[in-house]
Amino acid sequence: MKWLLGAFAALLLCLVVYAGSAFVSALDLVSAVRSGDAAQIMARTDLPRVRHSLVDQFVSAYLDRLGQKRPVRPLERMAIHAFGATVADDLAIKLMTPDTLSVLLKSGTVRNAAENVTFGTMSPLAELDISNIFVFAGRITLVKPVEFTLRLGESQDAGSVSMHLDGTTWKLSGLGLQPKVLANMVDRLPTR
Repeated sequence: MKWLLGAFAALLLCLVVYAGSAFVSALDLVSAVRSGDAAQIMARTDLPRVRHSLVDQFVSAYLDRLGQKRPVRPLERMAIHAFGATVADDLAIKLMTPDTLSVLLKSGTVRNAAENVTFGTMSPLAELDISNIFVFAGRITLVKPVEFTLRLGESQDAGSVSMHLDGTTWKLSGLGLQPKVLANMVDRLPTR
Protein backbone atom coordinates (compact mmCIF):
# COMPACT_ATOMS: atom_id res chain seq x y z
CA MET A 1 0.00 0.00 0.00
CA LYS A 2 2.86 2.40 0.79
CA TRP A 3 4.39 1.62 -2.59
CA LEU A 4 1.13 2.45 -4.37
CA LEU A 5 0.76 5.70 -2.43
CA GLY A 6 4.36 6.65 -3.22
CA ALA A 7 3.86 5.94 -6.92
CA PHE A 8 0.66 8.00 -6.95
CA ALA A 9 2.42 10.90 -5.18
CA ALA A 10 5.31 10.77 -7.66
CA LEU A 11 2.88 10.73 -10.59
CA LEU A 12 0.96 13.66 -9.13
CA LEU A 13 4.19 15.60 -8.63
CA CYS A 14 5.22 14.95 -12.25
CA LEU A 15 1.83 16.18 -13.48
CA VAL A 16 2.08 19.35 -11.39
CA VAL A 17 5.60 20.07 -12.69
CA TYR A 18 4.45 19.34 -16.27
CA ALA A 19 1.41 21.62 -16.10
CA GLY A 20 3.30 24.25 -14.11
CA SER A 21 6.11 24.44 -16.64
CA ALA A 22 3.57 24.89 -19.44
CA PHE A 23 1.80 27.67 -17.52
CA VAL A 24 5.06 29.45 -16.65
CA SER A 25 6.29 29.26 -20.25
CA ALA A 26 2.97 30.63 -21.55
CA LEU A 27 3.14 33.38 -18.92
CA ASP A 28 6.70 34.26 -20.00
CA LEU A 29 5.64 34.40 -23.65
CA VAL A 30 2.64 36.61 -22.86
CA SER A 31 4.87 38.92 -20.78
CA ALA A 32 7.38 39.20 -23.63
CA VAL A 33 4.54 39.95 -26.07
CA ARG A 34 3.00 42.58 -23.80
CA SER A 35 6.35 44.34 -23.38
CA GLY A 36 6.95 44.21 -27.14
CA ASP A 37 10.36 42.57 -26.69
CA ALA A 38 10.90 40.96 -30.10
CA ALA A 39 14.18 39.33 -29.02
CA GLN A 40 12.48 37.57 -26.09
CA ILE A 41 9.59 36.49 -28.31
CA MET A 42 12.02 35.00 -30.82
CA ALA A 43 13.91 33.23 -28.02
CA ARG A 44 10.61 31.61 -26.98
CA THR A 45 9.72 30.60 -30.54
CA ASP A 46 10.61 27.47 -32.49
CA LEU A 47 10.77 29.14 -35.93
CA PRO A 48 10.91 25.98 -38.10
CA ARG A 49 7.78 24.58 -36.41
CA VAL A 50 5.91 27.91 -36.74
CA ARG A 51 6.87 28.12 -40.42
CA HIS A 52 5.74 24.54 -41.01
CA SER A 53 2.38 25.19 -39.29
CA LEU A 54 1.77 28.28 -41.43
CA VAL A 55 2.75 26.53 -44.68
CA ASP A 56 0.39 23.65 -43.85
CA GLN A 57 -2.47 26.10 -43.29
CA PHE A 58 -1.72 27.95 -46.53
CA VAL A 59 -1.54 24.73 -48.55
CA SER A 60 -4.81 23.40 -47.06
CA ALA A 61 -6.62 26.70 -47.60
CA TYR A 62 -5.22 26.93 -51.13
CA LEU A 63 -6.45 23.44 -51.99
CA ASP A 64 -9.87 24.30 -50.51
CA ARG A 65 -9.93 27.43 -52.64
CA LEU A 66 -9.24 25.38 -55.74
CA GLY A 67 -12.19 23.18 -54.90
CA GLN A 68 -10.25 20.09 -53.93
CA LYS A 69 -11.92 19.44 -50.58
CA ARG A 70 -10.30 16.16 -49.77
CA PRO A 71 -7.47 15.01 -47.53
CA VAL A 72 -4.04 15.51 -49.00
CA ARG A 73 -2.16 12.24 -49.32
CA PRO A 74 1.42 12.10 -48.01
CA LEU A 75 2.91 11.87 -51.50
CA GLU A 76 0.88 14.91 -52.64
CA ARG A 77 1.87 16.82 -49.51
CA MET A 78 5.51 16.02 -50.18
CA ALA A 79 5.18 17.21 -53.79
CA ILE A 80 3.38 20.38 -52.73
CA HIS A 81 6.01 21.14 -50.10
CA ALA A 82 8.85 20.35 -52.50
CA PHE A 83 7.62 22.22 -55.56
CA GLY A 84 4.42 24.17 -54.95
CA ALA A 85 4.86 25.55 -51.47
CA THR A 86 7.63 27.98 -52.29
CA VAL A 87 5.15 30.85 -52.49
CA ALA A 88 3.45 29.76 -49.25
CA ASP A 89 6.85 29.30 -47.64
CA ASP A 90 7.88 32.79 -48.73
CA LEU A 91 4.68 34.22 -47.24
CA ALA A 92 5.23 32.30 -43.98
CA ILE A 93 8.81 33.57 -43.71
CA LYS A 94 7.58 37.15 -44.17
CA LEU A 95 5.15 36.65 -41.27
CA MET A 96 7.92 35.37 -39.00
CA THR A 97 10.23 38.35 -38.91
CA PRO A 98 10.78 39.53 -35.34
CA ASP A 99 8.79 42.75 -35.87
CA THR A 100 5.90 41.14 -37.77
CA LEU A 101 5.56 38.26 -35.29
CA SER A 102 5.72 40.69 -32.37
CA VAL A 103 2.95 42.86 -33.88
CA LEU A 104 0.84 39.81 -34.72
CA LEU A 105 1.00 38.47 -31.16
CA LYS A 106 0.63 41.87 -29.49
CA SER A 107 -2.14 43.48 -31.56
CA GLY A 108 -3.50 40.58 -33.59
CA THR A 109 -2.75 42.36 -36.87
CA VAL A 110 -1.62 39.93 -39.53
CA ARG A 111 0.46 41.87 -42.01
CA ASN A 112 3.29 41.65 -44.48
CA ALA A 113 5.53 44.52 -43.47
CA ALA A 114 7.74 44.21 -46.57
CA GLU A 115 4.82 44.92 -48.90
CA ASN A 116 2.85 47.02 -46.39
CA VAL A 117 -0.19 44.74 -46.73
CA THR A 118 -2.59 43.92 -43.88
CA PHE A 119 -4.54 40.67 -44.20
CA GLY A 120 -6.82 41.19 -41.19
CA THR A 121 -6.85 40.92 -37.44
CA MET A 122 -7.35 38.15 -34.95
CA SER A 123 -7.51 37.95 -31.18
CA PRO A 124 -4.12 39.02 -29.81
CA LEU A 125 -2.10 36.91 -27.38
CA ALA A 126 -1.33 40.05 -25.36
CA GLU A 127 -4.98 40.35 -24.31
CA LEU A 128 -5.19 36.78 -23.01
CA ASP A 129 -6.37 36.80 -19.39
CA ILE A 130 -3.85 34.57 -17.66
CA SER A 131 -4.74 35.79 -14.18
CA ASN A 132 -7.75 33.46 -14.14
CA ILE A 133 -6.22 30.00 -14.35
CA PHE A 134 -9.61 28.36 -14.97
CA VAL A 135 -10.31 30.48 -18.06
CA PHE A 136 -6.75 29.83 -19.23
CA ALA A 137 -7.11 26.07 -18.68
CA GLY A 138 -10.47 26.06 -20.49
CA ARG A 139 -8.82 27.39 -23.65
CA ILE A 140 -6.16 24.68 -23.75
CA THR A 141 -6.44 21.66 -26.01
CA LEU A 142 -3.83 18.96 -25.56
CA VAL A 143 -2.62 17.89 -29.01
CA LYS A 144 0.13 15.51 -27.90
CA PRO A 145 1.76 14.96 -24.53
CA VAL A 146 4.44 17.45 -25.61
CA GLU A 147 2.21 19.98 -27.40
CA PHE A 148 -0.88 22.02 -26.60
CA THR A 149 -2.98 24.59 -28.41
CA LEU A 150 -4.20 27.72 -26.68
CA ARG A 151 -7.32 29.39 -28.16
CA LEU A 152 -6.94 33.18 -28.16
CA GLY A 153 -10.61 34.12 -27.98
CA GLU A 154 -14.00 32.83 -26.93
CA SER A 155 -14.98 31.32 -30.29
CA GLN A 156 -13.28 28.44 -32.08
CA ASP A 157 -12.41 30.78 -34.97
CA ALA A 158 -10.59 33.32 -32.79
CA GLY A 159 -7.16 32.01 -33.71
CA SER A 160 -4.74 30.07 -31.58
CA VAL A 161 -1.13 29.51 -30.69
CA SER A 162 0.54 26.17 -30.14
CA MET A 163 3.35 25.50 -27.70
CA HIS A 164 5.70 22.53 -27.83
CA LEU A 165 7.91 21.12 -25.07
CA ASP A 166 11.51 21.77 -26.08
CA GLY A 167 13.84 20.35 -23.46
CA THR A 168 12.66 21.80 -20.16
CA THR A 169 10.69 24.77 -21.52
CA TRP A 170 7.73 25.23 -23.83
CA LYS A 171 8.18 27.24 -27.02
CA LEU A 172 5.75 28.78 -29.47
CA SER A 173 5.45 26.19 -32.22
CA GLY A 174 2.46 27.24 -34.27
CA LEU A 175 0.02 29.99 -35.13
CA GLY A 176 -3.56 29.06 -35.94
CA LEU A 177 -4.84 31.87 -38.13
CA GLN A 178 -8.51 32.78 -38.30
CA PRO A 179 -10.24 31.38 -41.41
CA LYS A 180 -11.09 34.90 -42.65
CA VAL A 181 -7.47 36.06 -42.35
CA LEU A 182 -6.21 32.86 -43.95
CA ALA A 183 -8.65 33.31 -46.86
CA ASN A 184 -7.41 36.88 -47.39
CA MET A 185 -3.85 35.62 -47.55
CA VAL A 186 -4.60 32.72 -49.91
CA ASP A 187 -6.56 35.03 -52.23
CA ARG A 188 -3.26 36.72 -53.04
CA LEU A 189 -1.76 33.45 -54.32
CA PRO A 190 -2.07 32.52 -58.00
CA THR A 191 -4.85 30.06 -58.85
CA ARG A 192 -2.76 27.82 -61.11
